[in-house]
Amino acid sequence: MSVLTLPVSRDDHSAGPEDAPVTLVEFGDYECPHCGAAHPVVQEIQRILGPSLRFIFRNFPLRQVHPHAERAAQAAEAAGAQDEFWGMHDLLFENQDALEDAELLRYAAALNLDVERFATELAAGLYADRVRRDFRSGVKSGVNGTPTFFINEVRHDAPWDLPTLLAAVKAAAVAEPGAGRRPSRKRQVET
Repeated sequence: MSVLTLPVSRDDHSAGPEDAPVTLVEFGDYECPHCGAAHPVVQEIQRILGPSLRFIFRNFPLRQVHPHAERAAQAAEAAGAQDEFWGMHDLLFENQDALEDAELLRYAAALNLDVERFATELAAGLYADRVRRDFRSGVKSGVNGTPTFFINEVRHDAPWDLPTLLAAVKAAAVAEPGAGRRPSRKRQVET
């Protein structure tokens, strides 16, 4: 059984209450078709469970097979610096076949971001270290493909279709009440 080696912290992109009974972490790639298929599954689980679920997304771009994935991950981080991580996250998954720089700038404009700042930060690779840190934490946690899910810091090795993943998340809430509320630890910077 694999566990999350870098615990969830306030540095993670989080949707849902910090004290939710269940935390679902996804290591994903914005160009991966499987992650694209998992995106509405996660959204539906979030809708069903509401405040009982905290969802965390960590970047795991598979650069060798998805040439736009790392740049898309950096775009999500750049949007996150302007409080629009989740808006960009959704746009990237909804437009997986359009991840060139021109499209990323268009998405930034659609989210009413400061596009000049976004473009400058993206061009400078300002968030490359953050993306690599997520990727390395995934490797250390046994992630070797996308999407990979962890429920309350334990790897979910079963299928991620809606009925299976939803049942696993609900079972974690019953089996380990409060397990998703582990104390936040400061995220360590890996070198």
